[in-house]
Amino acid sequence: MRWSAVTVAGIAFSLTLATAGSALAGSYVDEMSRCLVRSTSDADRTLLIKWMFAAAAVHPAVKSITSISDAQRDELNKSAAKLLERLITESCKSEMRKALTHEGPDAIQTSFQALGQVAARGLFSDPAVARGMADVDGYMDKPKIQRLFGAIK
Repeated sequence: MRWSAVTVAGIAFSLTLATAGSALAGSYVDEMSRCLVRSTSDADRTLLIKWMFAAAAVHPAVKSITSISDAQRDELNKSAAKLLERLITESCKSEMRKALTHEGPDAIQTSFQALGQVAARGLFSDPAVARGMADVDGYMDKPKIQRLFGAIK
């Protein structure tokens, strides 16, 4: 199988689908997913969090509120590429081959989605991030919401 820009983009996209529902996967994809998660350290997952954030920061809706330089993004891209390459060609090479052989090219994206979910959980489970997200509660109209819940009874 030739690695095309579409395949690499698919892996990258799959990593960012951290909150998406789990796709149907066979046993080979499941094993590949477990290998990817097992083969990444806390430092690797931190790198993935930074890389996903830097990639998302180019979106027009958030670009103006981030300050990631092109040099920082480039360095994160290089580091993430090395990590993904290691996972595919060394750490999980056997699992990758089996998944591709038995479940096809979509196996790559599905298995990397699991790794993206683990990295995202690391981001959103951080106490500081959880507190930051909970701050929205202070701006909600609680009586209005309570009326909705009261009407459901």
